[in-house]
Amino acid sequence: MATNGYEGELKMIEELTTNAEQIQDEVLGEILSRNAGTEYLRGFLHGQTEKQLFKKNVPIVTYEDLKPYIDRIANGETSDILLAEPITGFFLSSGTSGGQPKLMPVTAEVGNKWDLFRRLYESPVIKHFDDINQAGKRLELMFARPEIETPSGLKAASVSTSIYSGSNFRTSLPKLYTSPVETIFCPDPNQGLYCQLLFGLIQRDEVVKVGSVFASTVLRGIKFLENHWQEVCYDIKTGRLSDWITDSGCRNAASLVMKPNPEQADLIENICNCKSWEGIIRKLWPKARYICCICTGIMRQYTIELEFYCRGLPLVSDLYACSEAICGINLEPLRKPCDVSYTFLPNMAYFEFLPVKNERDGSIEMKSNNEDTELVDLVNVKAGQCYELIVTTCAGLYRYKVGDVLMVSGFYNNAPQFQFVERKNVILSVDQEKTSETDLFKAVTEAKALLDPLRLILTEYTSYVDTSSAPGHYVLFWEIKGKEGKHCKELDPKIMVECCSRMEESLHYTYKIYRKRNIIAALEIRVVKQGSFEALMDYYVSKGTSLSQYKKPSCIKSEEALKILDSRVIGKYFSPKSPL
Repeated sequence: MATNGYEGELKMIEELTTNAEQIQDEVLGEILSRNAGTEYLRGFLHGQTEKQLFKKNVPIVTYEDLKPYIDRIANGETSDILLAEPITGFFLSSGTSGGQPKLMPVTAEVGNKWDLFRRLYESPVIKHFDDINQAGKRLELMFARPEIETPSGLKAASVSTSIYSGSNFRTSLPKLYTSPVETIFCPDPNQGLYCQLLFGLIQRDEVVKVGSVFASTVLRGIKFLENHWQEVCYDIKTGRLSDWITDSGCRNAASLVMKPNPEQADLIENICNCKSWEGIIRKLWPKARYICCICTGIMRQYTIELEFYCRGLPLVSDLYACSEAICGINLEPLRKPCDVSYTFLPNMAYFEFLPVKNERDGSIEMKSNNEDTELVDLVNVKAGQCYELIVTTCAGLYRYKVGDVLMVSGFYNNAPQFQFVERKNVILSVDQEKTSETDLFKAVTEAKALLDPLRLILTEYTSYVDTSSAPGHYVLFWEIKGKEGKHCKELDPKIMVECCSRMEESLHYTYKIYRKRNIIAALEIRVVKQGSFEALMDYYVSKGTSLSQYKKPSCIKSEEALKILDSRVIGKYFSPKSPL
């Protein structure tokens, strides 16, 4: 049962979803009444605030369209170029899932919405698992990056860093979390990760929740522990922090809590020193009730391996949000990640939806900006239909294309529920064919099934188009490990070649036709040694991406990132024939 403190939030969710249409109109009306006089909107609305005029005159835009206005504010001009409310800073997008990092304006109202959103998305979880705040502590892997100061003096930071910097979070940290603030703000992510895992194990009997923002970060932590558990146990046994942890903040935090505990060290060592790490999270943190991290979208590729490590513990994806806008919550946290839907909250932004055409072969065709396509309001979307998300926010984004494709899975009261389908434009293309993130995921899922009888797990993959020779071809980087230990057996070339064939057979009709006509050459799988994708993550983190926000790209665009993977290739395999 939910505690009294969250019954109010559950009631609010009922009211919001029941009155979704009215609330959406109110949200848009308030945004326009405040901001119709700004330089940007004045050019389209001439000071008017009618909804129909907004829909008729204000164009659908991408970040590149708004970037000149945002850059002017970042360089010192007043914020009324875009919005009437003063800008207090910027959110910095991760830049790893769809391109370069973006600056998103932040206002006091944005901060208030995030505070409300946290209470709303936590309330269904508390309803199912009780209030963990009263039961124990959270082991959450959290990583902040330094703020960037723009020429205007306004600071830019990731959403997660902004939250970690807030006074409310810092006040609640010692009581609710196992990680001291110094480990979160440690400039070296590996030192911070080591210390967070160490402190989480020292307090293992208090941990009732394990997680991070994304599933990939939780896996990064477990794999890191696989390589460092002996050192961690030694530190717990002696009560001293390893010498390679040089960050003064981490060392000071350790000095306050660490003392020799050989009994606990021996217990953890016996758990870790086993043939298989299946269910290791549950063994190390026996009171944990669930794993909380986003497992949908691009993160779904990590669910099988994560389920292996947390055997029996639910994986909870509790929210759908991005740097641009707050969107929805998961009202059924016990659902499997593949079945999760997010119920949109109509008070967070004004939402519109660009219909996306589903082709007969299962691929998705996007509508271009130039097509005269009527956008659909939140309450008028159709179940089973795919849409591209368009948002208008209180922070100066008007009819902004987020870049996410969603499918309507149903309704809760009058508010639609969406499943994440894919990021727009994250595709492979040699010629005129277009292979989406979803197409790629389906093909990889079919192919990796061939590894199951060999007790092998595909832990990571990404892709790129190799056009160094003609015709060009698709390249998949695969990292593989054995279920019983860290190192997989020598790969059977016949199986890997069959994986290439299975992938091609699973791709869409246009790809197969182009392969038969030799417009596209044979698909290639390059197997990389273990740790390669950690090295890829380290590269992006070294470029400024927060580890908390890192999303491995589905398609490699960076030459440097490509070199990192190519330098670690241990086997290359090609499809032997065109798909049927």
